[in-house]
Amino acid sequence: MVIPRLTATALNNEGQLSMKRLFLVLCVAISGSALAATSIEAPASAVHKFLDSFNQGDVAGAEAAHLSNVFIVDEFAPFQWQGDGAFKKWLDTLTKHDVAGGVTDGHMAMGNTIREEVSGDRAYIVMATVYTFKEHGVQMQASAQMTFALQKEDAGWRISAWTYSAPRGAPAKP
Repeated sequence: MVIPRLTATALNNEGQLSMKRLFLVLCVAISGSALAATSIEAPASAVHKFLDSFNQGDVAGAEAAHLSNVFIVDEFAPFQWQGDGAFKKWLDTLTKHDVAGGVTDGHMAMGNTIREEVSGDRAYIVMATVYTFKEHGVQMQASAQMTFALQKEDAGWRISAWTYSAPRGAPAKP
């Protein structure tokens, strides 16, 4: 615990520490150390872990941000994946879709959080994103929104469902 240095403002006119001021100084020191010791993980941390891992090609990290029975809605057939193994099934389908469409160099940039609601161990987040990629060598982009439902477990927040909503990608403006 860090105890703040006693300054002239904590001393009375005779240079003595008043009981009231001592009590206030100790309360501030104790509450400050309690806050520092308590790590409050925000629900958005799971979203950041997923997208950062996805961008780095870290499949295990991206998958770890999800519950095992995640529900996913994305823009390519069959458009939804759910239940145990859904993340891997979605990723396999995405890979096949990208190979068939000549899509490479995908990167999801996170924008502002548009909305965040938390109720106990559940959360809802809407985030602006920009997906950039190459399609047959042409630089493309799509401004989008991703919506996430999350659940807090002992290990932290995990994504229980998400959806990607965007117009079709278009050639990126120089």
